Amino acid sequence: MNWSGLERRKFPRVNYPCMIVIRHGHTAEPQALLTHTENVGIGGVCVVLKNAIKLFTTVEVELDLMDTTHNIKCAGRVVWSVQRRSSEKAKPAFYDTGIEFVNLSANDQKHIEATVARLVKAGQEAPYK
Repeated sequence: MNWSGLERRKFPRVNYPCMIVIRHGHTAEPQALLTHTENVGIGGVCVVLKNAIKLFTTVEVELDLMDTTHNIKCAGRVVWSVQRRSSEKAKPAFYDTGIEFVNLSANDQKHIEATVARLVKAGQEAPYK
């Protein structure tokens, strides 16, 4: 699977805010970030982070689609990051971050595919930003 970025999507994305844990770093205990998704697709996710993660960083992803007890776990790669404008100086600007799935199992891919297809049919396809 080769997803090549926000403007050249190969896969539909759906607006589906769900919980995700992203682990990164080269220490014994990688930094774990608990956040939510902006949208989800077969090729990856867009997440909202307080801090930027360097492009092409490899991360561990654990995605809870909240429709089963099984969380999707795979490696991921940061393929883009865009800082949001902050409306208040005292609050940090967040980062919309695109993460491409790497080594997604066939079962997990089918699970995401079914979820995306169901939501596209319901009219929740995410627009291109």
